[in-house]
Amino acid sequence: MRSHLLNDLTAEHYRRSVTEGVERVAAKLAATERPFTGVTVDALAPRIEQIDLDRPLHDTTAVLDELEEVYLRDAVYFHHPRYVAHLNCPVVIPAVLGEAILSAVNSSLDTWDQSAGGTLIERKLIDWTAARIGLGPAADGVFTSGGTQSNLQALLLAREETKTHDLAELRIFASEVSHFSVRKSAKLLGLSQEAVVAIPVDHDKRMRTVALAHELERCRQDGLVPMAVVATAGTTDFGSIDPLPEIAELCAQYATWLHVDAAYGCGLLASRQHRGRLDGIERADSVTVDYHKSFFQPVSSSAVLVRDAATLRHATYHAEYLNPRRMVQERIPNQVDKSLQTTRRFDALKLWMTLRVMGADGIGELFDQVCDLAREGWRLLAADPRFDVVVEPALSTLVFRYIPAAVTDPAEIDRANLYARKALFASGDAVVAGTKVGGRHYLKFTLLNPETRPADLAAVLDLIAGHAEQYLGESLDRAS
Repeated sequence: MRSHLLNDLTAEHYRRSVTEGVERVAAKLAATERPFTGVTVDALAPRIEQIDLDRPLHDTTAVLDELEEVYLRDAVYFHHPRYVAHLNCPVVIPAVLGEAILSAVNSSLDTWDQSAGGTLIERKLIDWTAARIGLGPAADGVFTSGGTQSNLQALLLAREETKTHDLAELRIFASEVSHFSVRKSAKLLGLSQEAVVAIPVDHDKRMRTVALAHELERCRQDGLVPMAVVATAGTTDFGSIDPLPEIAELCAQYATWLHVDAAYGCGLLASRQHRGRLDGIERADSVTVDYHKSFFQPVSSSAVLVRDAATLRHATYHAEYLNPRRMVQERIPNQVDKSLQTTRRFDALKLWMTLRVMGADGIGELFDQVCDLAREGWRLLAADPRFDVVVEPALSTLVFRYIPAAVTDPAEIDRANLYARKALFASGDAVVAGTKVGGRHYLKFTLLNPETRPADLAAVLDLIAGHAEQYLGESLDRAS
């Protein structure tokens, strides 16, 4: 079995195996005509269930053949222009190359003696991102597994920086359309169910600062502690960006930690056209960025940034076998001193490779293209009497609803939209997302593929209308 260990003796075996796998994926990408096959759980599960993991195939080609059956054939392919569902981006080739390198070398980014150059590359990228945000010379941060972990760590730091240790007194303020990880983080941090105060949003789904000011003042009058305000720069459903300068002013007035969740909107940091939409982010105490959303990186690639590096001490623990205290005096850079994780992949390499091959302007150009596409999609929807579109896009998300001319029952319209989404997914012709607005079911385009064209959106809208009309026709037949 030593022949399967990657080392100097097996380098040629490694080259052949990886090349064979890459060729399979490349062939699949080239031949993919739909984002999904439409396979069902009931059809796919038995294929995987019948595989006996205690009886290996002992042959790479045979395993790849099997993988074609149980994964590659029925995977959801985000690179297809009619995948317009969730915040999944097609990935850039330099980042995929970085993924192959980091997996083979297998550096662990917790300590210097496990990563060396990897540690310095990650730190350089943190400094680069902090500079793009404008956090100042004392800023720092660390790569994470994703936005949920970044938000958790940011709120942990906010909790520890407050002047009270009575958890029942702490309050977090976030818009009513902020990411669910804010509430999840509050629970993990031991806060009460009332700890997260939902702030109403305006017509454009942006936090109402007048309402935020009212809640902050009420919090103070009630003898409670405003632990943090979470402003969102790119909400998951609407791509809306909260009014960051005004929120920053209120946080300064109430001495409250400002966290900006820019997991989605961070692509604007590389944009030459739309960077101004993030004005005010430079005043944050902490920022979440997800490079695997709008920087076109493979999952996972995320980071949490802080204005004051000293606040990261709240995540620091020392172990004699790993990062003893003496290493701090010896100026040995151990990233575990800043992270909630210990063993951690060198995910920063993917972004490093991307910047060194494409440059920041290259990334920003791709993100600008999907933002421009969303504007065109909004015009399509606004001009189409079959659909109701909720708000003009701030980034690259469109939320809309099929409205049949002959049906007025909102519940029946809900069912038609739900059916259309499920039927479209089952067909494999396109993949769209869904959400609720005002208690009603809506559909969602999340546009992160620069290869998607307005014609693709128009075709998907026709498919949605067709499926919805089919449902309503059948519904009328059943009723009669």
